[in-house]
Amino acid sequence: MIELKHTSTPFDAVICLNGAIPPAEQFEMVMDRPLIAADGAAESLYHLGIVPEFVVGDFDSLSTDALSLLRDSSELVVDVNQETNDFEKALLFAQSMVWDRVLVLGIHGGDLEHTLNNWSVMMRFGRIMNLVALDRERYGIPVYDSFTYAASPNELLSLIPQPHARISTKGLQWGLVDELLELGTREGARNRAGSGAVEVHIHSGALFFFCDAVFPLAPELM
Repeated sequence: MIELKHTSTPFDAVICLNGAIPPAEQFEMVMDRPLIAADGAAESLYHLGIVPEFVVGDFDSLSTDALSLLRDSSELVVDVNQETNDFEKALLFAQSMVWDRVLVLGIHGGDLEHTLNNWSVMMRFGRIMNLVALDRERYGIPVYDSFTYAASPNELLSLIPQPHARISTKGLQWGLVDELLELGTREGARNRAGSGAVEVHIHSGALFFFCDAVFPLAPELM
């Protein structure tokens, strides 16, 4: 059993995708961390007055004017591999810099298939990196092993199988005992914490765990 808690340990880096960009104030809270923009996200950030430290991708989503401006202020990391998307390119770059605890912003937005694909990429890389998505004051965390979580009373929690998970829980208002969650059949969205710690035992499979964000603190699996 591992423990999920919010820790003062900062994220190693921040990746911003070309989706719904958070307000500039959120970036200010992690301004001491390296900011990696995935291709077209760099242009959106630039219009907000935010200059990413690194821009990674094949640059097919950046205008000529934006590229010209960014050349003087950001390190451009060109990756033309057509077998990977911009999110994967950014994650691979973070790996090359030994940044394993990564905050992901802008995961939603654009075409629906982009959003779904981003979550799939996050699930895949979450096996080898500590990834946390932040969206509208909620954290989404890929989880593969049993864990405990020090929830606030009545905190909204969701357990979304990827694509299936057999789990048992303690401390939730609607508990589960050796029950199967599976996409397209039964999900575990919109549950509530009780008054104590929440335990989630994963007997098989994997899931996304969604909880309230305590930003800029990073959730940590212990």
